[in-house]
Amino acid sequence: MPDPLPHSVLFCCDHNAVRSPMAEGIMKKFYGTDTYVQSAGVKSDMEIDGFSIAVCREIGVELDRHRTRSFDEMEEWGDDLSSFDVIVALSPASQRRALELTRFFHLDVVYWPILDPTGLAQTREARLEAYRKTRDQIIGHLQQRWGLPGEQI
Repeated sequence: MPDPLPHSVLFCCDHNAVRSPMAEGIMKKFYGTDTYVQSAGVKSDMEIDGFSIAVCREIGVELDRHRTRSFDEMEEWGDDLSSFDVIVALSPASQRRALELTRFFHLDVVYWPILDPTGLAQTREARLEAYRKTRDQIIGHLQQRWGLPGEQI
């Protein structure tokens, strides 16, 4: 049985350019606005990845306007990590950083081992296929945790 949807969730990865924005966009599309969803990276030194935009567009998820941000920028902008019900780390580095930043809070930090598709393939079609695998891994984890879209209690 799936977990009830949290009130708020933060997805995080290394740069907030591939995996965590995909997870944020897909979560919003699948489960609507009942859950506050954000994403962040350990660093925000890159723009949103064009292949992430392309494979999410294939399933009706729009990422064009996503702006990358780091944990540090979140804090600077007044976002309090302790206000999230759950933080979902999609990379080992982001899991370490999330645990470090939340060690004094009673907060659920979950790790989902999601494939980093960057640099895995040479041709455009092979790269798109790698990004689709990442997208589909995220979808699988979302549905395993919170059920199929529309099934929430």
